[in-house]
Amino acid sequence: MSLAFPAAIQNYEALSSLMGLMREAAASGQWDQLVALEKQCQERVQIMRQVDAQSALAESARERKKTLILKILADDASIRQNTQPWMEKLQWALRNTRQEKKVRQAYTPSR
Repeated sequence: MSLAFPAAIQNYEALSSLMGLMREAAASGQWDQLVALEKQCQERVQIMRQVDAQSALAESARERKKTLILKILADDASIRQNTQPWMEKLQWALRNTRQEKKVRQAYTPSR
């Protein structure tokens, strides 16, 4: 295993930055921006899996990685907290739409 300190830490830095942008988008209700950033995060994670599998980090790099992971997890919790009410409204709207459709089908005469 090689010491891939720069690549591994740069990937975590990039992911942390993306998560921060996602947190801001979720807090301001910019759902399209949030979805676009989530796609970028998924792509970054795929890259990170490959680099992490081949990386051995020095103690200072492991500490930085730990700090970044904790920030990423905190941002993720904040994103979930901001998106949960929106998701509940969406689920409620979808449920009502389905119920309305069933009622219309039940009371509309067949031809």
